[in-house]
Amino acid sequence: MDAQRLLNTAPFPPAAAGEPIAPEFQAGFAQLAKIDRPAVTLFGSARITEGHPSYEAARALGRRFAERGWAVITGGGPGLMEAGNRGAQEGGGLSVGFNIELPHEQDSNPYLDISYTFEHFYARKVCFVKPAEGFVIMPGGFGTLDELYEALTLIQTGKVLHFPIVLFDTDHWAEMLDWVREELLHDHLISPEDVDLLSVTDDVEEAVEVVIDCYERRCSHAGTPVI
Repeated sequence: MDAQRLLNTAPFPPAAAGEPIAPEFQAGFAQLAKIDRPAVTLFGSARITEGHPSYEAARALGRRFAERGWAVITGGGPGLMEAGNRGAQEGGGLSVGFNIELPHEQDSNPYLDISYTFEHFYARKVCFVKPAEGFVIMPGGFGTLDELYEALTLIQTGKVLHFPIVLFDTDHWAEMLDWVREELLHDHLISPEDVDLLSVTDDVEEAVEVVIDCYERRCSHAGTPVI
């Protein structure tokens, strides 16, 4: 049963609905078990190519996290996902890509040490969040925004531990942050602490430090050794 049929409003046998999903979760978790170090998940557009400032920034982020001993997880496709994975391999780190079967996008990039291609978005999203100690969100479209707001919702509702969400490229995110403050916060649709879930920067080192510092503080409070 493909995802389009599964989400169709027409009647379907309830027992058949879950059949393709459980094995996909199991296969995804088997890949997660291979991640042997702290991990950051990096999201961004598949449409931004090499030479663009955002591509070079994502590549530098991947490389710097790898040099600090972290794994870098992306959606496994082209564009900024490729850049993050490429940087991770250049930095001698672990590069992970969780791709998705789509009708027009996207082939896996060639810079992956661990790779799995999902059919269902929701199984894939769990595998983005489960191993992550933080998210870095690069410029992107609907998919990137979906991943950003899902991460915020999971933290806001306490479904996952608080972990840092870093928006990279202040100019790209400025209008959205203004809208969040001037509309959502002003109308009491979110709380002031919800806005504080987001950091924004143009600096690779700052983005890396925000994520790693939060992880080290959490480990220190929990009495867990920092890798």
